[in-house]
Amino acid sequence: MLQQFQKLKTPMPSTPAAVLATIKQLTKDFPAYDMISVGFPGYVKKGIVFTAPNLGTPDWQGVNLSRLINDALKKPTRVVNDADLHGLGVVSGKGLELVITLGTGFGTAMFLDGVLLPHLEMAHHPVTKNKTYDQYVGKVEFKKIGVKEWNKRVKGIIENLKTVFNYDRLYIGGGNASELNIPPTEDIILIDNEDGIRGGAKLWRLDENIFTEAQPAKKKAPAKKAPVKKKAS
Repeated sequence: MLQQFQKLKTPMPSTPAAVLATIKQLTKDFPAYDMISVGFPGYVKKGIVFTAPNLGTPDWQGVNLSRLINDALKKPTRVVNDADLHGLGVVSGKGLELVITLGTGFGTAMFLDGVLLPHLEMAHHPVTKNKTYDQYVGKVEFKKIGVKEWNKRVKGIIENLKTVFNYDRLYIGGGNASELNIPPTEDIILIDNEDGIRGGAKLWRLDENIFTEAQPAKKKAPAKKAPVKKKAS
């Protein structure tokens, strides 16, 4: 670590322009650095945002966030889902490991023997007849139902995840993780938000193809036909 952890509040409304301005403000006094890692609350593929339910998907869909930050700060940038980034900083690298984050929404990431698996936005999957995971245990619902009922719901989700994935370890982080009243065990581990910083460093050890857009294959020029020689009659 070169300096202490710093943060600024997410701007409201959270448009790409407003978020980018906040990032520039946050980093203006940083010491020298070479690369940038970003954890984004939504589905990201090769640096491009597909969904951002807690920031406003219509504003973000199709935004190449990696390119925006690269151009703004003039440093190579890699962007992944925030739970993926968090997980990279904590997983042991042995077996099937699941990461969940309990904050504004419900973040998830999966790793097999330390390898980040394709991202699943489980937050949008129905967990009851009329609620997704985000709506069932997210920040809004937490304030509505209180810490006791919220804990009951999270414990039920943990049991479901164990049945569905049969994970070897479950890591739990996010802003509301401190409100959980379950004791850590050998296979359930509470993690700190700052663990994501280590994940940012590990992000640059992964295969570059995960983060770069595939370039279209160049079309081959049609082969020139050899001139036909006419025989004299």
